[in-house]
Amino acid sequence: MVLAVSLFLVTLLFVIWQPKGLQIGTSAVIGALAALALGVVDVDDVFAVTDIVWDATLAFIGIILLSMVLDEIGFFEWAALKMARLSKGNGHLMFVYILLLGAVVAALFANDGAALILTPILLAKMKHLKMDPLAIFAFLMAGGFIGDSASSPLVISNLTNIVTAGYFDIGFWEYAKTMFLPNLLSIVASIIVLWLYFRRSIPMRINIDELPEPASAIKNMTMFRLSWFFLALLMVGYFIGDHYDLPVSIFALGGGLLFLLIADYYKAVKPIMTIKAAPWQVVWFSIGLYIVVFGLKNAGLTTYLAELITSMQSMGNTVAVIGTGFLSAILSSVMNNMPTIMVMDIAIAESGHDALAYANILGSNLGPKMTPIGSLATLLWLHVLAQKGVKIGWLEYMKVGLVITPPVLLVALLGLI
Repeated sequence: MVLAVSLFLVTLLFVIWQPKGLQIGTSAVIGALAALALGVVDVDDVFAVTDIVWDATLAFIGIILLSMVLDEIGFFEWAALKMARLSKGNGHLMFVYILLLGAVVAALFANDGAALILTPILLAKMKHLKMDPLAIFAFLMAGGFIGDSASSPLVISNLTNIVTAGYFDIGFWEYAKTMFLPNLLSIVASIIVLWLYFRRSIPMRINIDELPEPASAIKNMTMFRLSWFFLALLMVGYFIGDHYDLPVSIFALGGGLLFLLIADYYKAVKPIMTIKAAPWQVVWFSIGLYIVVFGLKNAGLTTYLAELITSMQSMGNTVAVIGTGFLSAILSSVMNNMPTIMVMDIAIAESGHDALAYANILGSNLGPKMTPIGSLATLLWLHVLAQKGVKIGWLEYMKVGLVITPPVLLVALLGLI
């Protein structure tokens, strides 16, 4: 146990610290190789992890490729400008509309897509509107929060969702039905709590005359029009795939590659450049860190957690759901939600209470917002902001995250009871 925990902590430290520009995926792969060399995991464990994460990883690649093509044609910038225009200069309405946009982007293009693509667009527009630093901080923090808090409605909305759905063999439609209410409650609670927290920092009026017309953001009108049809068709494909019990990656990755080829045909993107620009480090990060985490399972951590889950279940379903959700949230906030989702999935399966998988998803999607290291999306979000010259310190972040996360998580979990 000591060796497994130590190796995990060192790997996580390097992922967060990134000494001399060491990328997060590289650190995770080095940690996985060290776990294999030290006997914390064996070759069979590597195959077991691969079996668990392959569908999620391939689906994630497809979703990101689709998002990047849409970004290239100006789809997200058009959406951001449209929401800003709809506010008619009312700062509080703009705040709510931006959160709603973030929720839609997270649902359809995953929380990591929202962090990578929507964040720089919003930052550029806020600077263009000459918002003061407090207002920019409020909008950025809110946008970063909604990316995770609204990432539970569909299997494709978060890597954690795909991993868990695959692990427990949860269908696309079954998942969507179960998580509709919790995700809706999470969005509503997020908007209310975020507005209450930041209301004094939000300007009453914003001069939107400075903004260009939404149509000016579109770089290829043919692809823009086609994208609406394609996204609708892709969503239908997910449900058809569910009916025939097909892996979600067939449609996510297949759809992403097909859309890339169509965009190439209409000269909207350069495919090689788009593929090269994709965040491949995220893929190596998820696979490598999962292998390191499997060492914690071998050391007995999941057995202990399974006993804890069984104990909570004996106190009634309400206690089990809320307890499991907050247990996942706390673990995610200190050890990242990627390892947490796997550890907790295994523990829930060992306990025999598979229905608690949904509480685990909510805890692993929302709980990470308490700390900067809690989710991969937050790490990417902070990295994107740092590249744009915006630095948000850990203490500054946690003062917000620790206040707004628990009430939103509690409301979302109530939707499962």
